[in-house]
Amino acid sequence: MMKLRNWVWVLSAAAVLCSSGCMSRAIKEGVGVATGAKGSFAESPSMGAQGARPLAGYRDFQVGRVEDDFKGRTPRELLRNLPRDIRETLTKEKLPSGKGGRTCVINVTIRYYEHAGSMGQVFGPLEEVVAEVQLVDKADDRVVGTAMCVGRSTTTANQGVEKKSQGLAKGIVNWIKSRYPETK
Repeated sequence: MMKLRNWVWVLSAAAVLCSSGCMSRAIKEGVGVATGAKGSFAESPSMGAQGARPLAGYRDFQVGRVEDDFKGRTPRELLRNLPRDIRETLTKEKLPSGKGGRTCVINVTIRYYEHAGSMGQVFGPLEEVVAEVQLVDKADDRVVGTAMCVGRSTTTANQGVEKKSQGLAKGIVNWIKSRYPETK
């Protein structure tokens, strides 16, 4: 009788641990659906001290070249979708796009692309795209700033080329926004 009671406790504890893991994954997936893929950036020190607003004089941000520097392994769909996703994210964040005036061109070079394999599904999906992004003054072709930007999906709901493109666009626009005056 004692052995049976111990087994019941062990199985109950295992069920609780398993269900709490499943529950946290379910919550994470639900949040992922609501928030979409993630975007982040790490800029080079060329733009000056943090808090400086070197992009204040620009009245227009345009997407320039989007290139693959990952030996052709970046899906063509991402290269096609990214310009549209950047423009949409600029508009959503109320940054000037297509308005004319002093123009800053956004050039993107994809350096790394990863999609989650079957092993990634076991431990939680991780997909990402890493790009070097340059902001270039259109008038004099001067590089204003450089950053590494990342589009990442950490939930099953946000997997795929389209979501990684949206995440990368978020990272790029978040960087621009961090160096642009507050928008209304």
